[in-house]
Amino acid sequence: MRREKYDCIVVGAGHAGCEAALACARLGCSTLILTQNLDTIGLMSCNPAVGGIGKGQLVKELDVLGGIMAQLTDRAGIHFRQLNTSKGRAVRSSRVQVDRQLYRQLLRAELEKTANLTIYHRLVTRVLVRNKTAIGVETELGDRFYGKTVIIAPGTFLSGLVHIGFVNFPAGRLGEAPANQLSENLRALGFRLGRFKTGTPPRLDIRTVDLKKIQVQPGDEPPHPFSFWTTSPPANQALCYITYTTPKTHQIVKTGLKSSPLYTGIIKGRGVRYCPSIEDKVVKFPERERHHIFIEPEGRNTIECYPNGISTSLPIEIQEKMVHSIPGLEHCRLMRPGYAIEHDYADPTQLYPTLETRLIKNLYFAGQINGTTGYEEAAVQGLIAGISAARRVKEKTPFVLTRADGYIGVLIDDLITRGTDEPYRMFTARVEYRLLLREDNADLRLGPKGYEIGLLAEEHYRKIKEKQKMFQETVAWLKKTAVKPSPRINRFLKSKNTTPLKEATLAIELLRRPELTWQDIATMVPVAPPIPESIQDLVEVEVKYEGYINRTRRQIAELNRLENIHIPATIDYNLIPGLSTEAKEKLNRIRPRSLAQAQRIPGITPSAIFALTVFLEGKNEFNSTACRTGIVLP
Repeated sequence: MRREKYDCIVVGAGHAGCEAALACARLGCSTLILTQNLDTIGLMSCNPAVGGIGKGQLVKELDVLGGIMAQLTDRAGIHFRQLNTSKGRAVRSSRVQVDRQLYRQLLRAELEKTANLTIYHRLVTRVLVRNKTAIGVETELGDRFYGKTVIIAPGTFLSGLVHIGFVNFPAGRLGEAPANQLSENLRALGFRLGRFKTGTPPRLDIRTVDLKKIQVQPGDEPPHPFSFWTTSPPANQALCYITYTTPKTHQIVKTGLKSSPLYTGIIKGRGVRYCPSIEDKVVKFPERERHHIFIEPEGRNTIECYPNGISTSLPIEIQEKMVHSIPGLEHCRLMRPGYAIEHDYADPTQLYPTLETRLIKNLYFAGQINGTTGYEEAAVQGLIAGISAARRVKEKTPFVLTRADGYIGVLIDDLITRGTDEPYRMFTARVEYRLLLREDNADLRLGPKGYEIGLLAEEHYRKIKEKQKMFQETVAWLKKTAVKPSPRINRFLKSKNTTPLKEATLAIELLRRPELTWQDIATMVPVAPPIPESIQDLVEVEVKYEGYINRTRRQIAELNRLENIHIPATIDYNLIPGLSTEAKEKLNRIRPRSLAQAQRIPGITPSAIFALTVFLEGKNEFNSTACRTGIVLP
């Protein structure tokens, strides 16, 4: 029987597992990654794309903390777009279609060339525990691998069950076995497990799609790279297309509901609210005459394409009728059926902010096991779990990101504080401080942390410092450079539909005008600093939204003040006067680490926070406590 020892053991080689393993290994830990199929390492199980609204911000933050997803996306990318460009800077997000097979190959190659990292083809059946501490894992072959830390990142494989019509069978993905024993083991260890559902559409033969009938969706020109560290300009190598469902489509779906496992009660798990199946769209939005369908290529060397927008678990014959009712798809061939998959997840309120479990020391959960959906959400959790496990091995202080630090901090705080009763998807709307936590400044915000951790290369950190210096020098130039009125200047300003000058005006005041851009300022002055587009955009945002940004910074300062009022891990909430039974139950279950986190727990009232504050500080400091925290007893 094999008995190898490692610093970190990672179970699963999806996006969470791969980022976790790479982080552990690159931080100097001997790392083992176990997967039941070496050929599907880093496979994109669903849509062949990275990024999206809110998701792009996650990947940008992952990139500057030392993750690999953004760099591989640029190398495998075939169609690059910026989303929400007509909206404010705070909600603009990147999305890239990728060659999914090339992405998988690149990620596996990255793992294989990484020092300190071993890969084995194994199915893990249980976590080995001694004295409430994880010490390793056991596989279906009876192997035992021992580790100082264990990260579980199983994706949808925990008791996975695939549904196509009334046909259902155990699988973690179509054609791959589930991890039933590991799920049973986690439940036996005391973890609260639930059931979620996700799904995927059928795959189509692009040669059988009538492209003349549907709308072309080209990529941006020039395309912008996803990673801050990509030096070679990416290229758009494929087109995407847009078509729509029709009333006939909806009627076919309605007729098929009697054969839908989703609407006949066969599927028990809660589905993704913000990425509904076509069955849900038709039932829940009956007023809609049509729904978008994005025809997305799966790669450069394949005829398969992905019809984003018609995820389904209907029987295959109904899937065919439905697809053939859509303009441009009347004669297309379905290469793979769409299906739904149910899987177990663990209540994420059982985690610390480091993603270590509260029940078992040195055991970490990452990805869909925590109730999330999406490659991006999984990848950032993997990175944080990997960093946390490595720092535990090296006996370093925990690394925690707050809601004020970035989208990653918001995601983790939402999960561990509020939990989730449906698959969690990141959106910009979830982020209170999104004006500060943008894609364009992710490197300035989190790059220094990535460098301090040890995952960000010296050359990348040097670029960040250069960017910061250039930004500061440009703002200083704007503050000291005056633009004097002249016939030429005023004609130019009128052409931009903005007020002409009557007296000399600082360039920074002109840039605050919504009608003017950096390029306009550069046109009005004799010599402007030669700065790249990325700095121009950064300067424009910081100058135009200075008032909002300063207000947000004040809000963050208040948040940080409350985050610094720590709650002892051993506190007994049952002993605190003034707390309701509901508040005691929730506080005992979540075990918030700070007053700020306690405030964010659903159902915790201001009076409960006041009672907790008084208890923490002592009754003799009643007045000073209330003043310092700004809490007013209702």
